[in-house]
Order: sequence, then structure tokens, then C-alpha cells
Amino acid sequence: MSGLISRLASVALLAVAANLSAQTPFQFPTANHFLYETGGEIKFLAPTSPDRPWTTGSFGCVRTDGWQMHEGLDIRSLQHDRNGEPTDPVMAAADGTVMYVNFKAGLSNYGKYIVIRHVIEGLEIYSLYGHLSEIAAGITPGKTVRGGEVIAVMGRTGQRINKDRAHVHFELNLLVNDNFAAWYKRNAPGEKNDHGMWNGQNLDGLDPLEIFEGERPGARKFSLLNYVRSQTELCRVLVRATNFPYLRRYTALVLTNPVAEKEGVAGYEIALNYNGVAFALMPRAASEIKSPAKIQLLSVNAAEYKAHPCRKLVVQHSRGWQLTEKGRREVEMLIY
Repeated sequence: MSGLISRLASVALLAVAANLSAQTPFQFPTANHFLYETGGEIKFLAPTSPDRPWTTGSFGCVRTDGWQMHEGLDIRSLQHDRNGEPTDPVMAAADGTVMYVNFKAGLSNYGKYIVIRHVIEGLEIYSLYGHLSEIAAGITPGKTVRGGEVIAVMGRTGQRINKDRAHVHFELNLLVNDNFAAWYKRNAPGEKNDHGMWNGQNLDGLDPLEIFEGERPGARKFSLLNYVRSQTELCRVLVRATNFPYLRRYTALVLTNPVAEKEGVAGYEIALNYNGVAFALMPRAASEIKSPAKIQLLSVNAAEYKAHPCRKLVVQHSRGWQLTEKGRREVEMLIY
């Protein structure tokens, strides 16, 4: 461990112990726990500027008047050196395995970042920690980490982030497709992909704020699997595809259908939330599929679209709802 991280690790141990005692799936990735204090959100999240509300540092359609997606939480710094630079230790949010580390800040808007794989209730979840200034020694792909273990130091890499809003960008994601690098090469010819399957486009985010709120001390027992299964549906699509990686990785999200079990599976009916997360996949038999189209939009929850339009996955025309180019791209990436 470097000198700075070594010094910070001992400081973090008390926060780690407090987190472990709660026995919840995820711990806060820093010592900032202000979320659990009344009115503490402004101390927990860093807004995009001092005159903006704390919600601009949260997850969802929170920027550009609700039309820009922010796929994580910007968790404020608490500790600084004499030059005002953040020195907060960044900790693994749960037991897991390091899958990817980007050491070159200029290659991503995340700056230096780490991706860790967790398995909770049989569900694979990938946490991401961005804008790091320093990566702890030994934090490399394949490394097993414990929840609360110091993995890095908070920083401001990757974007123009002022000292006064220094933060760690924290995400909780589902992985879309093992074949992402090949899909990207085919669908974005000439565009460079420096991060392979760990490109942010291949990670569909869940709302960490809702998950932390579900785990709030004193709250009823929280189930991450039930949380994912109970996402609000933005739209439902039917795909004529039967063998894509998501089906094997997220078997807990695949529903049962006696007709398809009897006749054979010819496609899947997939429910997507407003961020494109596929949270329910129903196998369909050929007798249940009326359209020859490879991808068909079946339905749209208009109220959910009105509340969360920023991913622009669907659009309403005079002829009804349609998948946008972005929406079709999201589905094609899923089933590639």
C-alpha cells in the first residue's frame, strides 16, 4: 500500500466496523454516512454547482431539466490535505472480486476507476468507483476484496471537477453483455473502446440511493433481488433471440411460461425500466409470437416515460409509440 492509502486505511477501520455490524448487502464506499441523518442529503451528495440542488448529484434524470441521465451517486469528500485536495479512503461496498481497473485518467470520463463484481442473493452486481486519485497497491483484476476494504483514494480525475465538489462517483450496475466489445466494434466502427466489456455503456445502473435507503438501519429487511425484480416498467419488448449471455447471468430474472416449456422457446418478452435495465424476461413459444420482426415494441408505460424521459428509449408519434434509435440500440446490445 502507498503511504497515503496506508495512513487512511486505519482511519477507515472504524467506519468499516460500523458498516459490518449492520449486516446489509452494501456498505457506503466512504466514511460519509450523512444520508442517514435527517436532511443530510446535501452533505452526502455533491451537486453539479453550489446553486444547484443536491439532487443533481443523485441517480436518474436529474440534470439538464430532467433530460440528462446521471447513472450513479456523487458522494462528497470529508477529508482534505493542506492544498484542499480530497484524501478520503474509498472502500469496497461489499465482498467481491476486482474485475477492472483503469489507471489512465485521460481514457475515461470516470477518470481512474475500479469495477468490482459482487454476488448477492444469487444476483451479479457490479460496483464502480470513479474519479479516483490513487489506486491501492494490489488492486488489480482477479483480486478478492472484503466489504470495507480500502481500494483507493478519492480524487478529481476524468473531468473538470472543482475541489469544492470533489467526490467519488459510485454506481451499482447489471452487466449487459459479455460480447460487448465485439458488438461495439461492429456497431461503432472507427470509434475506440479503451475498456473492452468494462466500458460504461455495458453497465446498466440501478439507483444506489434507493438501495441505501432500503438498507437504512431500523428499516424492514431489504432484498436486493426483490428490488431488482420490482422495478417500474417503462416498456416491454419482444425479441426473436434465445441464446444471449444475459439469460445465463441473470437466471433469477427469467420467468416461467408453461407454453414455452412445452413447445420450445422462440423468443423473449422483456420488461425494461427507464434506464434500460432488463428486469423480467419471459420466454415465449413460436405460437405466441405474431410478428416476424426481430425486435418488437409491445407496450409503453406513458406515466413512467413522463416521469423519467432522459434515456430517450421510446418516443410517441401520431402512429403510436416506437423505440428510438437509442432504444433499439440498447435492446440489440442486450441480445447480441
